[in-house]
Amino acid sequence: MMEQVDNQPQQLFLLKGQTIVSSLEENVESIELSNIVNENDNNSDSGISPNDSEVEILIPDQNRSRYNKTTLSTIFDHNEEKWYIVACQVFIPFMIAGFGMVAAGLVLERVKELNVFKEITEIYILVPALLGLKGNLEMTLASRLSTQANIGNMDKKSELRSMIIGNIVLTQLQAIVVGFLAALVSLAMGWVPEGHFNLRHALVLCSSSVSTASITSLALGGIMIFVIVISHKCKVNPDNIATPIAASLGDLTTLGILASIGGFLFRIIDNYAWLPIMITIIFLILTPIWIIISSRNEYVKDVLIHGWSPVVAAMLISSAGGLILDFAVQTLRGVAVFQPVMNGVGGNLVAVQASRLSTTLHQQGKPGEFQDSTQYHASKFFPNPYKIFCSTKSNSSTTRVLLFLAIPGHLTFVFIISRLATDQTRLSFVFVFLYLIAALIQVAILLYIAQWLVIFVWRHERDPDNVCIPYLTAIGDLLGTALLTCVFLLIS
Repeated sequence: MMEQVDNQPQQLFLLKGQTIVSSLEENVESIELSNIVNENDNNSDSGISPNDSEVEILIPDQNRSRYNKTTLSTIFDHNEEKWYIVACQVFIPFMIAGFGMVAAGLVLERVKELNVFKEITEIYILVPALLGLKGNLEMTLASRLSTQANIGNMDKKSELRSMIIGNIVLTQLQAIVVGFLAALVSLAMGWVPEGHFNLRHALVLCSSSVSTASITSLALGGIMIFVIVISHKCKVNPDNIATPIAASLGDLTTLGILASIGGFLFRIIDNYAWLPIMITIIFLILTPIWIIISSRNEYVKDVLIHGWSPVVAAMLISSAGGLILDFAVQTLRGVAVFQPVMNGVGGNLVAVQASRLSTTLHQQGKPGEFQDSTQYHASKFFPNPYKIFCSTKSNSSTTRVLLFLAIPGHLTFVFIISRLATDQTRLSFVFVFLYLIAALIQVAILLYIAQWLVIFVWRHERDPDNVCIPYLTAIGDLLGTALLTCVFLLIS
């Protein structure tokens, strides 16, 4: 421990290559280190002198020990990736993802004229839940694999193969189970206000939901794995590009498959009622097989046990957003085409932030471990919004980049929608202004929650890669749908 004589700190000499373990406790900086030699000792006997090129002089930084307290918003600030590098790496995948969401909005606008969407109105409750499920599974997959890539676990082919197989099987299992639950929740939410239950609608909805969730999960999971492996080989941070790409085709693919399968089953349900029953049974039979395989894979067996509550809770939150969408589509003209864009942009940006923060913590240690006691104590408090958005630290700069990416992104997407939408959506200055305000409110709230939630989950010894993104994207769906509905109500 460093001592002081006559209120003056002594100089300490350290041979290069030694390790310093420092901590701040009650504003006093201590250096715990063996083999430190005091200059007042007999340095000539030890062969060490201040002029030796192999010696470093350690002088305590009194200003730092007195004023620089560790807070929750500064735990992540040792990440040195520059804001402009993050902006360049995120922007292109983010815009590609946005074009996919624009296409999804245009598809949703058109498929609402199909008989299956007109007759089975519960499908509007199912849409946000299915889109959210797709996003949650693929983004958590991307976040897990990005973390593994950044900590060096993808360098061995045998480990990479086991990692890929385990994650694909796990996402299939989660897609089938949560897809089935989402259909049941949608039916329940539709049944309560109407007061009657339609068996034909239930069969079509359940089989469509399960098959759509499984097919999209398999296809998008394969794309995500390919993107992350290639990014790792090209020395590009997968955290910055994987999660936006996960959404680039996700919403469009999910809506297209849901409309196709649902429309087909709705047309043949009267003559072939056994077919949707058979489809649902086959997928449910596969679940124990996926459980066995996942439980034997070291990379996903923990997620198999602890990864259900976030996904199921997120599905319920998204279903609440679906109730709002069901109301909005039937009463407000033009809202459907903007819903995937509003929700998707916020979800993509906060997923990038959560993935980056999680990787930063994983590089420090295992869940529950902090560099020192001050970080642990800081994790118990809500972060300071000013330090998250307005600080000069690197993490705050990245947060601002992600927040303000929403402005050019939404302006571009809204303009494209106005040109391509069939209902001739007219853009007024008031609408665009209110829309951007709603979008910024949504993204800002999500980025703030992400900063707190990631460290909260880490402190409770849970992996943020598996827990945070489902909650964040689901909250984004609920916020986005509610704010978008408010915008249309204000201008109507």
